[in-house]
Amino acid sequence: MTREVDTVTADMKLSHAAQVMRDKGRRYLPVVDDNNHLIGLFSQKELDRAGPSAITTLSVGEVNYLTSKVTVGELMVRQVITCTPDTLVEEAGQLIRDRKIGNLPVIADGELVGVVSETDILDFFLDIMGCGLDNTTRIAVSLPNKARALGGLLHQINDAGGYIATVVSPVSQIGSPQRVAIVRYIADEPAALDKHLQEIGYELITEVLPKKD
Repeated sequence: MTREVDTVTADMKLSHAAQVMRDKGRRYLPVVDDNNHLIGLFSQKELDRAGPSAITTLSVGEVNYLTSKVTVGELMVRQVITCTPDTLVEEAGQLIRDRKIGNLPVIADGELVGVVSETDILDFFLDIMGCGLDNTTRIAVSLPNKARALGGLLHQINDAGGYIATVVSPVSQIGSPQRVAIVRYIADEPAALDKHLQEIGYELITEVLPKKD
């Protein structure tokens, strides 16, 4: 989660909240009380809803005057979906996806302690996939969907001098005879290691070798 959270209060004027969103580059702002308890959520959606209609007959001055009187508390969403610091990352991601929301305020002992956003979830899974690692070889290998098949592949890579950096091997269909293992590893001669895997019977679906300097 992001621990440094930009917040607003219910009595804050709409123009002030809009300035905070622009300055901080935020689409969502938790609304808190004096005790840092979450009481609502204010987003770009609420801000847009408060804007004047394209066919309004009011002057710019009249529109600015009216919007200057509106507070965050009048527009905020009061029923906010939240999670706790103990919520599993995948559960938070599932909530964000299923509820079609942009972020999850994180609550501990009644107080706002952080926010988990779509970007935080994406960064986490990119990290799991090892996308930011340099000098790694990425292979996708077709494996029998049975016990010890994945462990056998990893042992073969280690025995051939490879260092396992990341492993992802989802089972998309229960009962399927095959599964795919996506492995990133570091080795002095990755092309030779991949060739060795093929020679002993592994099917490499894809192979991405490190870029040469």
